[in-house]
Amino acid sequence: MIGPFELIAAFLLDLAIGDPRWLPHPVRLIGRSIAALENALRSWFGRNREKTAGVVLVVLVVLLSALLAFLVRQALFLPGRGVVTVAAAVVLVYLVATTIALRELVASAGIVIRSVKQGDLEGARSSLSMIVGRDTATLDEKGVLRGAIETLAENLSDGVIAPLFYLALGGLPLAIAYKAINTLDSMVGYKNEKYLSFGWAAAKLDDLANFIPARLTGLLIVLFTFCYFLARKPGSALSLARDSFRVMRRDGGNHTSPNSGIPEAAMAGALGVRLGGPSTYGGVLVQKPFIGDDCGGNYREAAERAMAIVAGTAVIAVLVSAAVLRMGVNP
Repeated sequence: MIGPFELIAAFLLDLAIGDPRWLPHPVRLIGRSIAALENALRSWFGRNREKTAGVVLVVLVVLLSALLAFLVRQALFLPGRGVVTVAAAVVLVYLVATTIALRELVASAGIVIRSVKQGDLEGARSSLSMIVGRDTATLDEKGVLRGAIETLAENLSDGVIAPLFYLALGGLPLAIAYKAINTLDSMVGYKNEKYLSFGWAAAKLDDLANFIPARLTGLLIVLFTFCYFLARKPGSALSLARDSFRVMRRDGGNHTSPNSGIPEAAMAGALGVRLGGPSTYGGVLVQKPFIGDDCGGNYREAAERAMAIVAGTAVIAVLVSAAVLRMGVNP
């Protein structure tokens, strides 16, 4: 029921309006449901069965989200005719757009990068703290820009490529189910005392759901790197694409997540920068391996190129997904 036209229209709608707070949004509804169910399930199962409670939470939230999306999609179609009214088509396009988060990703990273360019390092640190989990108060300019690049690469997979993958594979219900999984992980998938057991199922399912999309994201970054630099530095395009692929293969596993390191490594190789490394979380220093090679480049330019690569990679992914839908793979 989702065709290439609806997908492209949804992508353009996300670019135009993003996720305004005044419009109802499935992810916000899912988030409120998770918070309410967490309290209830913790009370029902008790402290000794937190892992079981977490499994029940995941099953309830994911299945109910997919079911509700399916029912809404079915309700948008006129009985017996298989067509949608104009109003229903607009609602369908909007719901598809809510699964894609390119505008918000580029906008949030762009604020950080612009603040650095304007010499407002404190403002850049503050803006970065809104989109990353690490401590940002003591980061220098390179550290701030490195964080912005990592966020762009990681969330390109979570916020754009993965939803497109599941939209093409199973339509709106599967895409909404993925958003539920991703929201669960962001809310309860922490490895701390409170959520280590309760959030175990959410974290594991998120790792599984992102396994293929993360690797597709890395390959798409390599592809767009070649296209991007072919128009700007034709003599270096193939070399830079090779570097992106080489670093992705070499350093893709240098991350606590089995998936996040793949797109980050592809981006690091494309830009000739080094990401990762030690970071502080809640005042605690966490030793993490580096990703990529610091080739002495300008990190400000690299961050701006990262935004261009993210946008271009997203466009390629939309076109590929639209082609898959055109072939009638999606139900």
